[in-house]
Amino acid sequence: MRNAEATRERILEAAMEEFSTFGIAGARVDRIAKTAGCNKNLIYIYFENKETLFTTVLEKHLDQAFEGIPFSLDDISGFAVNVFDFAMANPKIMRLLMWFTLEQNTVSSLPVRDVAHEQKIDKISEAQASGKIISTLPPAFLLTSIMTIATSWAATNPFGPGLNPEAAKNHDALRESVVKAVELLLQAK
Repeated sequence: MRNAEATRERILEAAMEEFSTFGIAGARVDRIAKTAGCNKNLIYIYFENKETLFTTVLEKHLDQAFEGIPFSLDDISGFAVNVFDFAMANPKIMRLLMWFTLEQNTVSSLPVRDVAHEQKIDKISEAQASGKIISTLPPAFLLTSIMTIATSWAATNPFGPGLNPEAAKNHDALRESVVKAVELLLQAK
């Protein structure tokens, strides 16, 4: 059993590299098998198909993000900074998310991500109803805006580091700007 688990982990690691580089359509199971040091058929035995393997890789890393980045209405700007730090430290995961978004017709939804997203929207809605944060913008729009601000300097964003590479070098200043932008967004009238 230990060998099977170790092989499965090697496959997931090799798949992470392959998918973050080439996406779903461009990824090759042959390369994943070669990198993982296993037979190509073993990948299909463990994961059925390339799409399921991609989803498994992405969910594994998103689970870690959801556990490591708690969402609290008492510190939404702190949440945004934690998302910023995660995005900057995990470019491969950000590329996986980019590929997932680009190739949605290839891969089914991610239930864990959907549930976590809805829970955050519900919390924002509650905070709006109690007057803790602005209610002039829909909760889903606010959450999307917060996530966009927090991930705007990730390597996958075409606007942040691509247009202003000098600013991308100063993480501390960017972190402070994320906090200020989210605080302003939540206070806007």
